[in-house]
Amino acid sequence: MNARSLEQIAAPEEDLVFTPEVERSTAAIYERIRDVVPEIEWPVHAPYIAAILKLKVERRAVILAHNYQTPEIFHGVADLTGDSLALAREAAKTGADRIVLCGVHFMAETAKLLNPEKTVLIPDLDAGCSLAESITAEDVQLLRQRYPGVPVVTYVNTSAAVKAESDLCCTSANAVEAVESLGTDRVILLPDEYLARYVAGKTKVRVILWKGHCEVHERFSGEDLSTYRRQYPNLSILAHPECPPDVLKEADFVGSTAGMIRYVGTHRPARVVLVTECSMSDNVAVEFPEIRFVRPCNLCPHMKRITLPKILNSLLYDEYRVDVEPGIAQRARRAVQRMIDLPGGSR
Repeated sequence: MNARSLEQIAAPEEDLVFTPEVERSTAAIYERIRDVVPEIEWPVHAPYIAAILKLKVERRAVILAHNYQTPEIFHGVADLTGDSLALAREAAKTGADRIVLCGVHFMAETAKLLNPEKTVLIPDLDAGCSLAESITAEDVQLLRQRYPGVPVVTYVNTSAAVKAESDLCCTSANAVEAVESLGTDRVILLPDEYLARYVAGKTKVRVILWKGHCEVHERFSGEDLSTYRRQYPNLSILAHPECPPDVLKEADFVGSTAGMIRYVGTHRPARVVLVTECSMSDNVAVEFPEIRFVRPCNLCPHMKRITLPKILNSLLYDEYRVDVEPGIAQRARRAVQRMIDLPGGSR
């Protein structure tokens, strides 16, 4: 798109005001999320939402949003939503020219691996991940030297360079299945220590782990959950396997973010706590307004770098393009595709 046509579709800051027209065009969205977005905030969000909805059509873009995005993004502008595995699968199927990934950098890299000919954008290049940063490609190479012949399963929460050194990728939704699919008695599972310990308890395969942690999930404790139970009778506790073992021991259900959502939809507990990133509770509460959610608010600072103004700029100026070096991409793509091809991998 040339500079002249870009100017024609640009939405200058002074035009992003809460007019009666904007209010009308976004009324249905706000009605859906009014219980999780304060009314005082809507005049700020609505002009951006209206502009983004118009612009993504003009630019043939699709917006993918992770479950940890804030409700005004998740329910307001996203075309496709889900956990890491769901977003990877949807990225592979999209027919759009541009993919705007509202999540963190490794997710945008994964989208690029599966869509090498498309423009993949992330609204903030600094939206990283403590878990992904806990391991490097060189670390994986050294582990292979230490454990010759032992296959490497790499959690999707890693850089493309790390994925390129692995045999197979996995998510928390299919980690056990991925480990067992290799048909070996030992597997290296990287980089999340707590996920690896959880998987080791679910399989006869010996799991060799790495001491990487998610800075959000490692802040929870079993004592926290015991406190919730004392405060809220008949509370259902759902925990992500990236949490420490004492948390998982106290939980009624352990699973991926998609698994938690399915549990809520199937069991319909009267009161529930989702032991994971705080915005997910808001997003799930929109779907189940009759359920009372206890909200322990551990925010991911990296996910929260993605905002409506940055999404709009991403669409306007192609900010910021995500590319992967071809040699790395070819090897990483193979590991990601093997994950997607696992039977039942969409669970």
